[in-house]
Parts: sequence; C-alpha cells; structure tokens
Amino acid sequence: MTTPSAKTAPVKAAQGLVAVVGFLAAVEFASGMLQGFYTPIFSQIADHLTIADGDLNWFEAAQLIVSALCVPLLARMADLIGHKKVLLLSTAVTALGSWIIVFAPSFTTFLIGWALQGAYVVWLPIEVALIYRMTAGTGRQGLLTRRAAGILVGVLEVSVIIAALTSGALVEHLSMPALLSIPAIVVTLCFALIWFGIADLAPTSTGRLDLVGFALVTAALGLVMTGLITVRLEGPGSILAWLFVMAGLLTLVPLARHSARLADPLVDVRLLASPQQWPLQLTAFLFGFSVLGAQIPLSTFAQTPTELGYGLGVDSGTVSILIAVYVLSMAAGAFSLPLWSRWLGARNALVFGALMVGLGYALWLPFHDTVTQALTNMALAGFGSGILVAALPAAAAAAAPPERTGFATGMTNATKTIGGAIASSIFAIALASTGSLEDPSAGHASLAGYMTVWGVCSVAALLAAGFLLLAPKHVFEGAGADDEAMPVVV
Repeated sequence: MTTPSAKTAPVKAAQGLVAVVGFLAAVEFASGMLQGFYTPIFSQIADHLTIADGDLNWFEAAQLIVSALCVPLLARMADLIGHKKVLLLSTAVTALGSWIIVFAPSFTTFLIGWALQGAYVVWLPIEVALIYRMTAGTGRQGLLTRRAAGILVGVLEVSVIIAALTSGALVEHLSMPALLSIPAIVVTLCFALIWFGIADLAPTSTGRLDLVGFALVTAALGLVMTGLITVRLEGPGSILAWLFVMAGLLTLVPLARHSARLADPLVDVRLLASPQQWPLQLTAFLFGFSVLGAQIPLSTFAQTPTELGYGLGVDSGTVSILIAVYVLSMAAGAFSLPLWSRWLGARNALVFGALMVGLGYALWLPFHDTVTQALTNMALAGFGSGILVAALPAAAAAAAPPERTGFATGMTNATKTIGGAIASSIFAIALASTGSLEDPSAGHASLAGYMTVWGVCSVAALLAAGFLLLAPKHVFEGAGADDEAMPVVV
C-alpha cells in the first residue's frame, strides 16, 4: 500500500524543481542583460572612453577568449567540487567584471572588466546539468530537463530584447557610469539568489583537473591573439606578428600529444579530429565569425552618421529595435528546426541554416543604405543563425560516443566562441580608423572595413555549409529531428 509520505514525495520534488527553475530563470535574465544591454550603446561607450569604433572589437575578442577557456575548465570543476560552488564562482567573477566596467577610467581597465564578464558563458550549461541531476529518479528526467531548459532559454531570449530596449531608451538620460551600473546590479543580485535559493548538491566526479591541457590551450590562444594585436599595432607586414601566430598554432602539437596520453583530457583532440566531429566543430568555429564577432560592427555601423556617405545614422533606440528583430528571427529559426529537419533532412537543415546566414551577410554588401535593408539582412542572418545554434549541439552529440556527448556538445560552444574571438580581432584590424582629429570621419571605421566584415561573415557561412556536406550523413541521424533540440541564444 502506498503511504502518504510516498505520495507527497513527488509533489515536494516538483515544487522544489519549480522553485529552483525560478531562481535559475533570474540568472538567465541577468545573462540576457549582459548579452543585450551593451550592444545599442557601443558607440556611446567608445565616446566615453575616447577610442575609435573599431577598437571596441578588442573588448569582444578578450571576453570571447575568456569564455572559451571558462567552458571546459568550469564545467569540469562543477563535476569535481559541485555545481552550486562553480555557479557562485562564475557569478562573482562576472559581477566583479561588471563593476570594473562601471568605474573603468581607461581602455585597458575597461578591457579587463569586459574580459572577466566572459565567465557568465558557463551559466546555462551548469544550470541544465543541475536540473538534470535534480530530476534523477523521477522517471521523466529527460522530459523535465528539456522543459526546464526551454523555460530558461525563453527567459534569456526575452531578457536580451528587454535589455537592448532599456539601454537604448536610457542612454540619453543617464550618465555612462549610472547606465553601466544597471547590469552590474542585476548580476550582483543574482549572486545572492544563487547563494540562498540553490541547493548545494554533492560532486559527481573524482579525479583532477587537466591543468597542463588548460595551460597549453591558454598558451595557444594567447599567442594567436598576441599576433593579431601585433598586426593591429605594426601592420600586416610585421614578421613578429606572424611568428606569434605560428607559435600559437604549433602549440597545438604538444596539446594533441598530451591529450592522447590521458583518459579524460580537458580537450579530447582525438575525438575532435574524427571524421564525424571535425566538420561540425569547424562549422561551429566559422559560425562564431558572424554570430559573435559581427555584433559590435553592426551596432557601430548603424550609428555611423550618414553625412560620411555610409552608415544608417540611427540612435540607440533604433539599434535596440534592430537587435530585437535579430533575436526574434533567431528564436523563429531555432524553434522551427524540427520542421526543417523533417522537410530537408537533419544535415540539409544545417546546410540551409548556414546558407541563410551567408545570404544575409552577402546582402549587406549591396544593400546597406536604409533601416529597412538592415532589418531584412539581419532577419535572414538571424533565422539561419537560430537553426545553427539549435542544431549544432544536437548534431555533435549524435556524432559522439555516449560517454563523450557532453564534451562534444560543449566544444561546439567553445569552438564557436574561439571563432568569434579571432573574428573580433580581425574585424578590429579591418575597422581601424585612420582619420585625423580635424577629419569628420575621425573615430569612425571606413565603409571598406565594414565591407570586409560582411564579406568575411558571408564567406565563413558558405564555407561552413560546404564542410557540413563532408560529414558522414549518418552522423546527423536523430539530431534536431525532434523536440530534444533546444535553442540557445548567445
């Protein structure tokens, strides 16, 4: 006979899950604030720091590098010391970076704060893992996890739009420090919510961190980025710059050898190099060029005065609307993935998404004179981006051994982030201003620079479509064809 306590246990578990999802939704609201709040006001931030529009891309590059390093490191730490502890750690680092941004007096200080904010990228993966553990033994673990993750993603998408509209509306009414303090306050409040609202579950794994692998990955990325910064400072003819880039690429050799000797390396190079994985991971890398690297150039181009003969000359409020259209287009693409997978097949759905991104950015080249043209271009690119964001993790998981699905899925995010970081550096070089102080174009990037950004994003997306066709077709079986493919906006 079923006892009353046995009947009430599932009810209490469900109530506990609802409460936890509510607290985590607040964290995703903060994530959306970080992802949407700054974009409409990048030009004002450049004015505040007295820097050129093109130099803003270095902020994005630095943050994306930190994000790429955080994902595998903090995900592993979560298994070793507990998910709540790592969630608190990453939130504290993000809050610290947010407050540094508020009071930053210079480019360098702002760059440090912006880079530290990159720790937020691990929030959603850890939240999903936490919910997955909480629902163990319910008999509906997969279903409950997907539904909870869907709620979190929905909150994230809505908060990106709210954040963009808020900053666009307030930028003319608040001082820059006061305006920048809004996301810092939100992230700080999230730390308190996690502290008091989330249970501290026991660690799930034993062992140790692959610190040697982490050091090698950091060295590789650091050398490549140093080379790109040197190109910015000394020009593309600098031998030293390309020596740094070459050294970074050569560091991948000892990384591969080190990873091959470990049973559980930080970066499983052998899996990434397999025919099933490398086309997907390379696609994620190339996708990062547009979905992450092109955000700042699009914002600064929209606010470039039309008196220069190019630019849209709009205010921050209109930029907020452009961002809202882009995010809604991404959501439409992500949620329609099951339909495209059913109509075209799982692989062709990804190819279609990549082609849409390529088309959207290619249209920027001839059509960039009006807000209507910009909305059309961004809607097309956003729709294709939504398909890729939703489908790539599922495809990588389907192409990986069962015991490595988490790693393969996480690496699509890491390689995408690395692609965005490298693209941001390249775009910073392309958009470097050469105007004099008396020149009305001083501080504004050239049209040729923006053309380079759009062309690179379009070509990268088209190359991604080609690489997807090189992956074995069976890799995509079960990927994105049902409701397990969850959209994530980044």
